[in-house]
Amino acid sequence: MAPRAADLASLRRFGFLTLRNYSLIAVSNAIEALRMANRVAERDEYTWRVLSLDGSPIAASNGLSLHPTEALGDADGMDVLFVCGGIDVRAATSQELRVALRRLARQRIVIGALCTGTFALADAGLLRGYRCAIHWENLGAIREEFPEIDIVDEMFVIDRDRITCTGGAVPLDMMLRIVAARVGPARAREIATQFLLERDRAGSEIQPLAALDPLPPSLGRAVQLMESRIDQKLSVGEIADAAGLSERQLERLFRTHTGATPVAYLAATRLERARRLLRQTGMSVTDVGIACGFMSLTHFSTAFRNRFGYAPRQERQRQAR
Repeated sequence: MAPRAADLASLRRFGFLTLRNYSLIAVSNAIEALRMANRVAERDEYTWRVLSLDGSPIAASNGLSLHPTEALGDADGMDVLFVCGGIDVRAATSQELRVALRRLARQRIVIGALCTGTFALADAGLLRGYRCAIHWENLGAIREEFPEIDIVDEMFVIDRDRITCTGGAVPLDMMLRIVAARVGPARAREIATQFLLERDRAGSEIQPLAALDPLPPSLGRAVQLMESRIDQKLSVGEIADAAGLSERQLERLFRTHTGATPVAYLAATRLERARRLLRQTGMSVTDVGIACGFMSLTHFSTAFRNRFGYAPRQERQRQAR
């Protein structure tokens, strides 16, 4: 049976399944949008429940937990379930979680994810044939692990009966989109005004690059090329052509906005991506090096040690402490 398109206006009963070390800011932004919708409407348009697999409150990445928390198995009558991830989401997944998510998907409720919860959906096999979003820090890792899934670098994606969203404040934008379908855009703008939001962000907006936003458009094109072809050999000339600049102009822009040459910036980008893959996937060190554009394990290990002060193999040992 083909997946149906989600009727956003019909989504009234929300569940938020919290995984260990989930992002509290992402969950609270989503819930606050529903609370404010009820307040502005002066009636209970929406209900929500905070859930865990066994009903115990789960600690977020900042050490806090939400009360009350209910067991997922006791939560009947949901229209949509958001899986809420955060730090080290791989360690927060389990066979019990995969089975539970597949069971809910068979019940034809809408399944969504906040922050890194998208990984849990992918891990359960619930995103094949869908477009989806995940926090930029995990983009490279999930693309390597699930090449069959169309993982985009957009803010949030509503694709039929899957709704996936990045972290931070973006769940508020996504929920306002859902709320507008039920109560209308004027009421949604009232809610946005209550939160002092300056503008609506569309889901199709690209996530800002860490520490480099905003960039001049030409430099943005150069950086996007580097990110998209990080496993390939790139010359400064190719990067400059993609940016519509001369090599000298490219060098000047990179030094002005990043403090590094294009070559140094690309090398640093590859190594940062490699460190995230070592932390977030089970890929071998050799495969990580290849995925990040290093032609040999020796070259990769030497470059990694020069940047971080220890060998790639030690990265996972450090994370396990």
